Amino acid sequence: MGGVIGWIIFGAIAGALGKLIMPGKDPGGFIITTLLGIAGAVGANYAAPIIGLSAQGSTVKELIFAIVGVVILLGLYRMLKGRTA
Repeated sequence: MGGVIGWIIFGAIAGALGKLIMPGKDPGGFIITTLLGIAGAVGANYAAPIIGLSAQGSTVKELIFAIVGVVILLGLYRMLKGRTA
């Protein structure tokens, strides 16, 4: 997935799917979920080759990696917000 707009759209989709996997009330709502989605999508798709996985040429694999990244970031975000709240 190339381009900034593409990553934003892809991140929003991944964020929404990650939110479906990990429902709950999060501070920031849709905006935070979208930002976590973008960060998760970018981070997971760059980290995947480091651990021996590849999503080259497969949007489905990119989406799966992105959702995993979002779920991890959402979990970390909730842990950090829980400690400061």
